[in-house]
Amino acid sequence: MSAAAIVTTAETPSPSAGSRWLRSEEARGLAMISPTLLYALALLLVPVLLVIAYSFWTQNYLEIDRTFTFENYRLALTEPIYRDLFVRSLWISLLTSAITVGFSYPIAWYISFHGGVHKNLWLFLVTIPCWTSYLLRVMSWKVILGYGGVLNTGLMSAGIIDQPITSLLYNANAVVITLVHSWAAFAILPIYVSLQKIDRSLIEAARDLGDTPLRAFMRVTLPLSMPGVISAFLIVMIPTVGDYVTPKLVGGKDGVMIATAIQAQFGKGANWPLGAALSVTTMVLVSLAAAVIVLSLRYGVRRLR
Repeated sequence: MSAAAIVTTAETPSPSAGSRWLRSEEARGLAMISPTLLYALALLLVPVLLVIAYSFWTQNYLEIDRTFTFENYRLALTEPIYRDLFVRSLWISLLTSAITVGFSYPIAWYISFHGGVHKNLWLFLVTIPCWTSYLLRVMSWKVILGYGGVLNTGLMSAGIIDQPITSLLYNANAVVITLVHSWAAFAILPIYVSLQKIDRSLIEAARDLGDTPLRAFMRVTLPLSMPGVISAFLIVMIPTVGDYVTPKLVGGKDGVMIATAIQAQFGKGANWPLGAALSVTTMVLVSLAAAVIVLSLRYGVRRLR
């Protein structure tokens, strides 16, 4: 190599680590998703941060006092009416999730293992209720469970009852029934996807080794489908805690949930800080309940194995 070439090579600066990273596939990928990420943060994170900020302020008639205080959280956690609503909301949500998953799993299992060439048709039928408005589905249950509704009329026509049953509507049971029907499709689909991913040869191996169909299901199918079960449980539980429409239409005074109190504070109560504190408290309680449920289900799967 000549002296001139050596000098030229020595004078040419090597690219820095930063410039090399900017030209990498990772940097180009991040550049592509960054606008979407910033858009999502603006729509999701900023409103949540604003609600959290409001929860530490105070409503003084028509003005917001921005002095930092925990008074709203004290009211949310100590007032008996709010404690009862938190407990009732979590109980209804957990019960709804358990019943929904319990009804959805056999349907998803049948479609996955016995649907054959008609699997897509079965999935199509499952999604049909979602074509209509959520409000219309809730109102339909109000018609079914009402004093002069379809259920009471059918039971009276069959001679099973002499007069309409008054306890079918405007209580927590009506809320659970309506929510189970409304969210069943959202539980069936993730469970079905999880079942579809199971290697059928594992089930055959369990049967060849002497397991009964029930034992093979408990030791192979159920544990391997648990990710779908957990996803379905969370998909149902998280939204139903904050459901407002269903308790309002079919719940009555015995089916009121925390979302009704939050709406009242943001609406007629004109106390946004307290409504924000109730919202944040609900989010924290739901997150803790979800974590406990996930850990419990995973522990249960380990015990099954």
